[in-house]
Amino acid sequence: MSDRPLNIMFLQRDQSTHIQTAWDQIHQYLKAQPSVYVSSVSVIEDFDPDNSDADLVIVLGGDGAILRACRQMSLNQLPMIGINLGRLGFLADLTPEGFCKNFPLILERKYKIVEHLMFECKHHLADGTTNSYLGLNEVVISSAGAMSMIDVELAIDNELVTTYSGDGLIISTPVGSTAHSLSAGGPILKQDLQAFVITPICPHTPSNRPLVDNANALYSLTAANVPPGAMLVIDGQIKVPYSSGDRLEISKATVAFKLARIPGFNYYSRLNRKLGWGGQPKYGAE
Repeated sequence: MSDRPLNIMFLQRDQSTHIQTAWDQIHQYLKAQPSVYVSSVSVIEDFDPDNSDADLVIVLGGDGAILRACRQMSLNQLPMIGINLGRLGFLADLTPEGFCKNFPLILERKYKIVEHLMFECKHHLADGTTNSYLGLNEVVISSAGAMSMIDVELAIDNELVTTYSGDGLIISTPVGSTAHSLSAGGPILKQDLQAFVITPICPHTPSNRPLVDNANALYSLTAANVPPGAMLVIDGQIKVPYSSGDRLEISKATVAFKLARIPGFNYYSRLNRKLGWGGQPKYGAE
């Protein structure tokens, strides 16, 4: 064990009773632990990543809270452990009880930090302005609010791929492959791969299937005739209007999401448990 106290900070999804009850449980446990320094406890939106030197960031919430936290960290990504107070918990994989049970391993720094692909999305608006977004899961152009199809042209490294006609298009990281992309029929990627998945949403042409390509490529999306109500959605949380003449550029971010995994984590076991994979059916004797 290192002689230096483990510097940890806590980020809370919000100040709801549910979150505060979990924090009180963990806080009581930590007060009895030696060699631990809790540098701060704050709501995610109040966190300033430039003024933190924590060894670990513990996020109380769920996968959505982790998405918010890693965007809030911006270019100063710190290793993170999620305590799942939400639903699926692909990223936030510990309960409050599980965190306390495994804390001796964390205290001894026996966790492994795994870096995951993040993306930068540049939204070039038709009026000449540009907005940039950092994300972990996916970029979506959606015509859902328009209640009509949208034609999205995809180019990779400035080479035209195709035009997707349907309800929209998703460009997802491996971490995001188990989110919106999966519900739209996209493949599941191992979380540490360096690749993007392009998944059409309800494509008008059935031959338009999901596509996997290199994370080092530049992905450009344009749509000439965008119906009113179309949206650009980042990680399911940032939603801005998308209009005719707008252009998106999606590329690998200069930073990576750092997830701390304690010993014993198995990705495929988690998929089995979270997605309800039951394996082959068992037949009785005839």
